[in-house]
Amino acid sequence: MLKNDRWIIEQAQKGMIEPFETKLISHLEDRRVISYGLSSYGYDLRLAPNDFRIFRHIPGTVVNPKAFNPQNLESVSLQEDEYGTFFIIPANSYGLGVSLERLKIPPNITVVCIGKSTMARCGIIANITPIEPSWEGFLTLEFSNSSSADCRIYANEGVLQLLFFEGDPCQTTYADRKGKYQGQPQSVTLAR
Repeated sequence: MLKNDRWIIEQAQKGMIEPFETKLISHLEDRRVISYGLSSYGYDLRLAPNDFRIFRHIPGTVVNPKAFNPQNLESVSLQEDEYGTFFIIPANSYGLGVSLERLKIPPNITVVCIGKSTMARCGIIANITPIEPSWEGFLTLEFSNSSSADCRIYANEGVLQLLFFEGDPCQTTYADRKGKYQGQPQSVTLAR
């Protein structure tokens, strides 16, 4: 069953999402932001300002998920203007960031991360990923810029939505099997 805002608030009070916004925020002081916080049946997660990387082409190399070369990624500088703080994702490229919020998922919940329509309408596609029962840490976020133009992705603002699904208790949680991405820090975690 898809969980609602009341349930999300109860779980956030137990540490499921930190920091936690109890409502959907779309304005800060005198400027509009891409919404983040609690919605009716989900939570809009923010992009942290401290780490964003894009894939770069290194002639003669192939990205290998079993032997990932960190040199295939380059850091992107955080920029700022009257619209906020942001990173630039070049046209037709792929970037990795990290969530501002730390998550601690209950043992009978699976979370699905989906993109926000505001981002998708600009060509930024958030990779749809699951978060398994009892996973915890800062989430590494994956984005592709499918447009032919460079695009901004705003730090401290909403970039994707989490949907929480409750199931019967599983035999083995992600924490039980000591999953390789458990306890991620607030920096981009590379493929392991």
